Amino acid sequence: MEVLALILAGGRGSRLDILSENRVKPSVPFAGKYRIIDFTLSNCANSGIYNIAILTQYLPFSLNDHIGSGKPWDLDRRDSKVTLLQPHSDWYNGTADAVRKNIHYIEQSHSKYVLILSGDHIYKMDYRKMIEQHIQTNAKLTVACKVVELAEAHRFGILEADENNRIFRFDEKPKQPKSNLASMGIYVFNTDVLLEKLKNDSIPDLDFGKHIIPDMITEDGVYSYKFYDYWKDVGTYDSYLQANLELIETVDKIPLDMYDTSWKIYTKSEELPAVKVGSKAVIRQALLSNGAIVAGQVERSVLSPGVIIHPLAKVKNSVLLNNVEIKPGAIVENCIIDKNTIIEDNAIVGFGTDNTPNIENPGLLSSGITILGKDIHVPKNMVIGRNCRIFRSADLNKVEDNIIPSGSTLR
Repeated sequence: MEVLALILAGGRGSRLDILSENRVKPSVPFAGKYRIIDFTLSNCANSGIYNIAILTQYLPFSLNDHIGSGKPWDLDRRDSKVTLLQPHSDWYNGTADAVRKNIHYIEQSHSKYVLILSGDHIYKMDYRKMIEQHIQTNAKLTVACKVVELAEAHRFGILEADENNRIFRFDEKPKQPKSNLASMGIYVFNTDVLLEKLKNDSIPDLDFGKHIIPDMITEDGVYSYKFYDYWKDVGTYDSYLQANLELIETVDKIPLDMYDTSWKIYTKSEELPAVKVGSKAVIRQALLSNGAIVAGQVERSVLSPGVIIHPLAKVKNSVLLNNVEIKPGAIVENCIIDKNTIIEDNAIVGFGTDNTPNIENPGLLSSGITILGKDIHVPKNMVIGRNCRIFRSADLNKVEDNIIPSGSTLR
């Protein structure tokens, strides 16, 4: 197939503020050993699409290092390539503006179709089926869509389509949605049509959802492609924790099968030894990554590579990123903890029943989750409440009485 895939991976991910403080959202770790962008890249590889460009912007170093030559996704072959495209001067000001600023790359690709993808969603999808429908309907643009909860519809571009899947209405993040059929941010364009639309330089913040799609449905053939399988935008702390913990459900309840040998999720793996489980360890419903050592208790949690849980330590309903260490007697519950953080003996993180929303930003944290950034050292016997945000720069040794109340933010 003459397809160029463009992966938009430059978003700051502001709702994952601590997790995206030093990395772009698509490079945030997920499901233990993976990064969020691994799912989109693996979908491309499994769909036989090997001509890929990744549009980066904010804090690209972690993402660039992770992708490298693209070898884990079989993108270092003679007939394939992965290219990282960064802004030459001005920042990207919209999804379509990001593509517009790389218009010469698209022209030089000589592809017949351009597949626009987001690098920050969790799903498995065969893009070939969408492209085949695009060709069969003689569409100029095809938009992948999925039914979402009506209460969540305001977060998405919402569309309405007729019985032939032709879109006749599109509203970008409407306050009062008329439908719950949401755009997935996945588009197939005829390359000549896309290039024509991108040459509009009168709109500096050109965006697919705000400008191009609404404009095209009035005059061009724009169709929907309905996707029925698992797809999740993990752009909030709640959705990120939920999506991770959904992977540890019993076999008949797992919404995303990570063990399907016909559709593997590839990643750049660290060379670490096998998981080690101590003689007194208790583990219930958990994902344990390579290099993890568990001598304490782990329940409904995801442990990334190199995590250490000492004897008498307890971890529940939490996601621990690489090389986090939980010392003896410490308790961690309802937490997301970033890399290299150490919880000292008998400290309690995510403590109590006080569910005060985060005072500084209640829109980010109100369900009881506590977030700790990278390289934090939590002193012995410290108590940290719920809905807390502890940034990397915080010095917890200066905290009075060794207590951080629920709803606190420390920098």
